[in-house]
Amino acid sequence: MIKSIFFKTGAAFFDFYDIIAFSNLTNQEVIMALDSAKKAEIVAKFARKEKDTGSPEVQIALLTARVEELTEHLKIYKKDHSSRLGLLKIVGRRKRLMKYLKAKDYAAYTKVIAELNLRDK
Repeated sequence: MIKSIFFKTGAAFFDFYDIIAFSNLTNQEVIMALDSAKKAEIVAKFARKEKDTGSPEVQIALLTARVEELTEHLKIYKKDHSSRLGLLKIVGRRKRLMKYLKAKDYAAYTKVIAELNLRDK
């Protein structure tokens, strides 16, 4: 049986094996989610009004950014099946939002697909 070795650094305890795992990660692996600055930039670009995060345009743009990041991740890590499943779920959610936006506001829909370089189905 292997016992974990704990290190106390500041206010947190770190498992020795976690430290080894973190030291083997590259910068690309650590940053999987969108950072807040990039999210704020996307929200500012597609928002209907100030601090609008719930409109379909903003949601589609945020999902598209996540799709692009996951696609780049999967080009490097081809066997990461859980990320591939997450990508398919995100694409499906974006597809449903685009269908909704197309039915409710066609002008906004065409603007979004033009700015994000998406296909119209």
